[in-house]
Amino acid sequence: MSRSEALVQSGKPAATEAPKHTPAPRAVTQPGNTASKPPVTIQVAAPGPEQIITSFKVTATGYTAGFESTGKTSKHPQYGITYSGVKVRRDKNAVSTIAADPKVIPLGSVLYIPGYGYAVVADTGSAIKGRKIDLYFSTTKQVYKEWGKKTVVVQLIKRGNGRCTENMLKSLGQAVQTYNAIPQDLLEEVI
Repeated sequence: MSRSEALVQSGKPAATEAPKHTPAPRAVTQPGNTASKPPVTIQVAAPGPEQIITSFKVTATGYTAGFESTGKTSKHPQYGITYSGVKVRRDKNAVSTIAADPKVIPLGSVLYIPGYGYAVVADTGSAIKGRKIDLYFSTTKQVYKEWGKKTVVVQLIKRGNGRCTENMLKSLGQAVQTYNAIPQDLLEEVI
């Protein structure tokens, strides 16, 4: 799904009641698994109610680094580089990058998106206006198979300061892998 096909909405996020915190079970690797099998996906835990600044409904679509979404080919020097200058990433077990309207959700903001996981706003887009987000996926096949277009209630757990760095993404990703969530003290430290 290209950004040009995206639904353009306007308005500010409205606060809603925070969902109950329910830690997600971790997947367990069975004995005898070999390196040739795909890595096990670990479902990350949603943030606790005390971490949620606000929850709001958005239209969420998917995008790739490819020509169909960005107009850039793999030979372009800025291929896979977000507006904030970091490389796009999708990691269900850590943290992913997404695009949002910086007037609504500033760059560097950390969100929890049910069905997608933890994400940091690192990108923008001409069709990403108002209460709309664009989730990064490696391929268009993944966009259609894993997401498509959904209306979802997301949780804002840290409002960004207008920037996103590789070090921030690395720290947040390591925290999710270690704790299955993002500890509040780390949010205060990295942003």
